[in-house]
Amino acid sequence: MWRLYRKRRRRASSVTKHYLQHKENARELILTRLHYYNQHYGLEWKRVAIRNQRSCWGSCTSLKNLNFSYKMLFLPDELVDYIIVHELCHLIELNHGRDFWALVEVQIPDYKDRIKKLKQIEQGGMSASYLEKLKTTTLMK
Repeated sequence: MWRLYRKRRRRASSVTKHYLQHKENARELILTRLHYYNQHYGLEWKRVAIRNQRSCWGSCTSLKNLNFSYKMLFLPDELVDYIIVHELCHLIELNHGRDFWALVEVQIPDYKDRIKKLKQIEQGGMSASYLEKLKTTTLMK
């Protein structure tokens, strides 16, 4: 016997709702910081995408597209700035060689300390709820 199946409408998950709720605020923050740091570098990129990435804060493609996680919105400003500069420098050097780190160091001389702080945060996970709680408690201190 043949059964007719109706297509079920998928409800947006709470994760998707959270992403959609915060995506444009993250875009505004990221574009502001990109333009600020790019005053020094004077680089060009094609597209900036704000994504709901699970394990990556940002990336740069060989086509000069920049991708950032909306969850950066919940990081301390100094870490947001590090990630922005890191991806900007990938527009020049698509690797993590000595020349790349020299470019990062021009704008973020304490980049090694910031990497350590970012790794400490990542140990707690990259869920939006964890990061939001972390930012709230950090701001209250």
